Amino acid sequence: MTLRMPSKNPAAFHQAPEATSPAAQKLPGHGDRPRVDERLVQVETREEMIGGRRVLAAPAAPPHGDAHCQVDGEALFHVRPGYVASTDMLTRTDDGSDFATDTSIRKEGNDPATGARYLEEVVFEVAHKQPLRDLIDRAERLTARGIRRMFAIFVQRRVVAEWSPAERAFRPLPIDAEIEDACLIRPLPVRALLDRAEGRNAVARVLLDEKNPVLAEAQQEAFRSGLRKAIERLCQALQIELTGERRAALARLDAAALEETAARIAAERRWPS
Repeated sequence: MTLRMPSKNPAAFHQAPEATSPAAQKLPGHGDRPRVDERLVQVETREEMIGGRRVLAAPAAPPHGDAHCQVDGEALFHVRPGYVASTDMLTRTDDGSDFATDTSIRKEGNDPATGARYLEEVVFEVAHKQPLRDLIDRAERLTARGIRRMFAIFVQRRVVAEWSPAERAFRPLPIDAEIEDACLIRPLPVRALLDRAEGRNAVARVLLDEKNPVLAEAQQEAFRSGLRKAIERLCQALQIELTGERRAALARLDAAALEETAARIAAERRWPS
């Protein structure tokens, strides 16, 4: 689990205050915590509870909603088998908190130790007009609960940052960095979280790595098409007639047979009998 960053560490993007707020207070021990799926709020509503304070999650404006969709797509395609990506899923972090993160990744199934779903391992929050104090409060409660990593996408600044529990600050990531993690099938480029075209490229690389059958067939057909065109040029150079019947025969051949046909035409300088 590494982040490829330059040797010079960037300054903290946002530093948590030193105030003795609920977010800064010590949370219950692991054995005292409620199950992650025990609710303080009504599901499928806009209700959330943070430190005993009931809040309503507002619908998103386009900048937030667009960025959220982008993050969801990257998480969905980059998640490793055995893990699952989720959107707006409620998590009970402590006695007084029950709130959702924008995008999260966790192990599939239930934790045999608790009988509840597995706790998220990696979460992403999109920050547009969200108050910084609320984002910091969430980060401290999530990491205190045991979530390994939290990333924030600051839409207006076009910055992706990772929360550092030790420094109590969001640390910005270089635009050319990659997020590596055990729950990801391949490194997730930071740029893919901010740029739609780069996001598509990142998804394409994942599908190629997975040998997606649709892409694999398209690659094979492109290869066969190239071989057929090479045979056509060879026949033209050798003045060998390509009748409709011969073109139909080429269309039925696989890559190996096309390569053999091309080799025979080049060696015999005629259409193979």
